Formats: sequence, structure tokens, C-alpha cells
Amino acid sequence: MKRILSALAGAFLLTLISVSVFADGHQTPYHHIANQKEEWWDDAWWNDGVIEGVNSYPVVERSVSYMNGDVEVPAVILRPDDDNTYPAVLFQHGRAGWMDLIHRHARRLAARGFVVLAPDVYAARFIDPRPIAHDYETEGDVAAGLDYLLSLPDVSTRRACLYSHTRGGYYTLKAAVTYKRQEDAAACYVSYYPHMQDPNAPEAEQVYRYAGEADRLEIPALIFIGEHEQYQRKRSIETAVNAMMEHGQDVTLMTYPGVGRGFDFRPPNIRTFADDLASKDALMRAARFIRSNLEPFQK
Repeated sequence: MKRILSALAGAFLLTLISVSVFADGHQTPYHHIANQKEEWWDDAWWNDGVIEGVNSYPVVERSVSYMNGDVEVPAVILRPDDDNTYPAVLFQHGRAGWMDLIHRHARRLAARGFVVLAPDVYAARFIDPRPIAHDYETEGDVAAGLDYLLSLPDVSTRRACLYSHTRGGYYTLKAAVTYKRQEDAAACYVSYYPHMQDPNAPEAEQVYRYAGEADRLEIPALIFIGEHEQYQRKRSIETAVNAMMEHGQDVTLMTYPGVGRGFDFRPPNIRTFADDLASKDALMRAARFIRSNLEPFQK
């Protein structure tokens, strides 16, 4: 079913915990309670993707590389620490690059029971993190990663899901459509607040239009954004999704209340309970979505 959903559960939970009732019946605003962060912070979730009541796998990882023509692309493989095979997911970093906070998100994804390949396309081409200009060659590096990932003996599927955030959403969109990997290697597209426009396009294109490749995305798509996403990004994402729905494409947009850009990896010193609620819900939804779409491609 094609739809746009608003995740209201997080707002409801935040309302429930916004006050604390003491034995004398008085209510005190939650922010007046000492050590409030310790009430919800969970190192096991943050570092290893452990979710209480949900099956989580200990994760192991190893550094690898693969070739795209004459370019060697460094990458990390993250997977459950056992001898079983698992569905394939390509995790593509965004404009910030492959940094520790993003690395943790990839670990949390692998803990759901996936073999995750995370290419560092900036290191492959000596691009500094947070570049302004977009290097179109990196799109091919992402597309080539699918061949390497699907060749691994511990992968249980003949296709992979593309998983990304920020500018990585544009890289994976181009890999699927321009490089035609949705025809032979990619079965689904998941992205957190993706950059749905060519980063080199003029300002007006960034704000009022979206990348035409979105209209040609044929695989099921699941997109996450926060209610307080940056206006110029939120507008292009919502415009793209609305157009995709009108074209009959299989796309779902989840909008989480009370959070903004980066809710999946905001660092502990500024992270909020709402960020954690949204990131856990998004990860669980993504895992179900990926499994459902990769099921027909089990080896």
C-alpha cells in the first residue's frame, strides 16, 4: 500500500514520561529530576544495537576492499558473530563520510541479522569528509559494491537492499537507476532523510525540485525523516515521494515528531529520548521491510 505515515507513538510516549508522580501526589516536570538521561540511555543499544525484547546478534566486523575499474574502494563488513548466512545490505554513508557515529549505526543494523557492506567512497578517491561538490564517479563505486557484497559466501540472498542516509541516499538512488542495479542486484531502497537532488544542481533545483531518477525507481522504497528536518531537504523529499505515489511506485515515507536531521546518529551529548525512540522504531521498521523484500531472493 502506497502511503505517507506519521509516527505518533513517539509523541505519545514522550507525553507519558513528561511528568513524574511522587508519593505525595505532586507532579514535577521531568526535566527537574536529577540524572534524567540515565533513565533512558542504553550503552548496549548505542554501541551494539541491542533492543530489549527483540532478537539481537553480537556483531563482528572486518576490513575489506573491492575494485571499481582501477579504483580500490575500502569497506567494512559487519555481520552476526556465527557461521550462518544472512540477507545482504549495502550501507552507504552520507556527506559526513564514514565516521564513528555512522559506524555505530551500521553495527546496529548488522545486529538485526544482516551481512552489511559499508563502502568508504570518499577514502577511495581521497575526498575529504563533508564535501560541497559531488563527485559523480562515487556513484559507480557504490554500484560496484553490490557485486562484491553478493559474491560473499556468507550472504543468503541473490540481491541486496540499498540502505543510506543524507547524500548517501542520492548515491544509492543513482546506483539503482542510472547504473541499472535495480534490474539485477538491488531489491529495495531504504534511506534516512536522503538528499533527493543532485548536490551540484543550482539552489532553486535543490529547494523546489527533486532528482528525476526518483521517478524511475522501480524497487520498493522506505524513507525516514524527522518533523524538524531542514526545510530545503524536507520539501524535496516530500515532493519526490508525492510524485512517486502518483506514479504508482511502492514508496513509504515515515515522519517522526519531535526530531530533526541526524536522529539516527546524533552524539550522546546532544541526543534526546525522542531521537532514541525514532531511531529504534526506524531500524525495526527497516529490518522488517528489508527481510520482506529480500525473501523472494533467498538462495
